[in-house]
Amino acid sequence: MKKHIAMSVLTFGLLSVANVTAAEDLSSMFSQGKASGQIRTFWVDREYQGSAGKTTHRDAWAAGGFLKFETAEVEGLSFGTAFYTSNALDISSKRDDYENNDMTLLGPDNEDYSLLGELYGQYKIGNTTFKAGRQKIDTPMAGTDDARMVPNLFEGYLLINKDLPDTTLIAGHLTKFAQGTFGRVYNHTEISSNAAKLLSVTSGYSYVDSLNQAGSFVNMGDYAVGETTAGVSVVSATYAGIKNLKVELWDYYAHDILNAVYGEMNYSWNCLITDFIKPSAGVQVIKEDAVGDKYAGDIESLYVAGKINFAVENFNLTLAYSEIGKNNADEAVTGLANAILTPWGGMPAYTQGMVTRHMFIAGTKASKVAGSYNFKDRGANLQTSLYYTSFEMDENSGYGIERTATEAGFDAIYSPEMVKNLQLRVRGNFPRSYAQTTAGDTGWSEYRFIANYNF
Repeated sequence: MKKHIAMSVLTFGLLSVANVTAAEDLSSMFSQGKASGQIRTFWVDREYQGSAGKTTHRDAWAAGGFLKFETAEVEGLSFGTAFYTSNALDISSKRDDYENNDMTLLGPDNEDYSLLGELYGQYKIGNTTFKAGRQKIDTPMAGTDDARMVPNLFEGYLLINKDLPDTTLIAGHLTKFAQGTFGRVYNHTEISSNAAKLLSVTSGYSYVDSLNQAGSFVNMGDYAVGETTAGVSVVSATYAGIKNLKVELWDYYAHDILNAVYGEMNYSWNCLITDFIKPSAGVQVIKEDAVGDKYAGDIESLYVAGKINFAVENFNLTLAYSEIGKNNADEAVTGLANAILTPWGGMPAYTQGMVTRHMFIAGTKASKVAGSYNFKDRGANLQTSLYYTSFEMDENSGYGIERTATEAGFDAIYSPEMVKNLQLRVRGNFPRSYAQTTAGDTGWSEYRFIANYNF
């Protein structure tokens, strides 16, 4: 009820400011509005390599997507809303059978669900845009992570300004988070092992419960660490005024949890040997420190990474490397002290795999090689990529064992000319030693097929 009252007050206030009083203005706002959406079907099949040789096979098939309506602008003011849904097409009669059903396409207990995921007011004046309400947000350390059926979504306020030449300034405050379906891959609850919680919170999701929270908006702190907080305040500046150079700096103040600073710089140049090769490079740094009541403990972590890319016509080759600080023996109990925590999606790391995101776990040295090719000049709307990642993990990481985890994978995206706006995608990932104990290790072979029709 409070949410609806607040939205009504916001709507009335913005309408008053914009002086929208004429009936024809309100009529044109809706009659000239725009409807859009996406129909998505997703099939996933994962064959596990369990500890001590035990094998588990899980799969699922779902359909859904979203339907969105945005009003036209009247004196800079507009509104938008979007409805998201995910529904099983092929799943065991026992929905909560996690031995056979893949849990990453649906909601708690593998049930179908629908969500009013976007409901916002937006006001534009000059080079400034203000947006308030439920919305999609994509930033380095908080984002949609749209890797399954329904993306992560946020509730909050965002102000974007582009008055300065070649500069984008952002300020915002996020109050609530709605976990998307992908977060359920980290299928732990409050009583699960600390290693499972650590894996989740360094991979973009909750430290307390990633299995049962999809499909509802909850307080940012409650979702992340099980403690109600004032949310996450964010400011950023991005500058691209120097030829071939882009620099961005972000600060996320998660009240009573941590402060995260993210910086990235990318630069491209002309190859001295031949114009045929177009090189570029990037560096990124993440620094996190506990603040306020320190609900996640005494976090004091630092992650650094670099990459170099070589483009040759439609082919790209990328090499990346990252390191993160180590825990001492006492800090290894939870593993959080020197880890990079990312509870609200957003995954900017150069060295991440499609699923494996161990580069944010303390003491990990990660490397990645990736190649991609676009077949557009050969008459096909096909993009393909291959990658291989390696994660050298320290014994004090929080898992209690030193190991090297790896992940190889591929991705192919095809847009048939016969059906406009249809995208067909096939993906595969093959982690090994993803998790490891004295009893053995766990990996899998996973295949995904996704069809998206946009309208």
